[in-house]
Amino acid sequence: MSRSSARARPGQDRASLYAEITDKIIAELEAGRLPWVQPWGASATGAAIGMPKNAATGRRYSGINVLILWGAVIERGYAGQAWLTFRQALAVGGNIRKGERGTTVVYADRFIPEAERERADRDGDEPSAIPFLKRFTVFNTDQCEGLPDTIASTAPPVPEGLILPQADALIRTSGADIRIGGDRAFYSVIGDFIQVPPPQAYFEPVNWHRTALHELGHNAEIRIMPHLLGRARLAV
Repeated sequence: MSRSSARARPGQDRASLYAEITDKIIAELEAGRLPWVQPWGASATGAAIGMPKNAATGRRYSGINVLILWGAVIERGYAGQAWLTFRQALAVGGNIRKGERGTTVVYADRFIPEAERERADRDGDEPSAIPFLKRFTVFNTDQCEGLPDTIASTAPPVPEGLILPQADALIRTSGADIRIGGDRAFYSVIGDFIQVPPPQAYFEPVNWHRTALHELGHNAEIRIMPHLLGRARLAV
């Protein structure tokens, strides 16, 4: 391999990573995976509203990683917004379940090579920093096992008697795959399931029903007009 081609590789890898992330975000937008108005709070969901975070450090992800992790939660139906690297899962006493597929996120920063520092010292200039972009893989806590209770993402149980009988009957007999947990409400066209936060998270109990029925309407639209499903899949 020539020295010139070796020098070109970091830039090529960075451009490839930018293109990969851009394509992923465009696919999420074309699939219609967008947040809806949110009539619930964060305390009962165990996660910050709409913001993914690292389960080991508590630090929130930022920038393009927010969109990447939102998309993964919606597409795969995870109950929470907490994530771990493979090593972090082991460090807290758990592990990643066999066969689970991670999500690629990126870390951007700058560094100053030692040669550049020496040049700047000689010339009396400010050293020039070189930007870099690094990819790494994270796993949602739903993909892990053996995690401490303080880290594991488990949806709170639904209180008995909270759901109105008529609405409850309609939701139960709809035949839709309704998953309770997390801190976002949506209907996944690709996965054909509905996700809603637990009833305890809502400011008004009736809003749980409104949200579930709202998402059920999206589900019914696909069942009544199944050609829309094929169109949505082609867009991904």
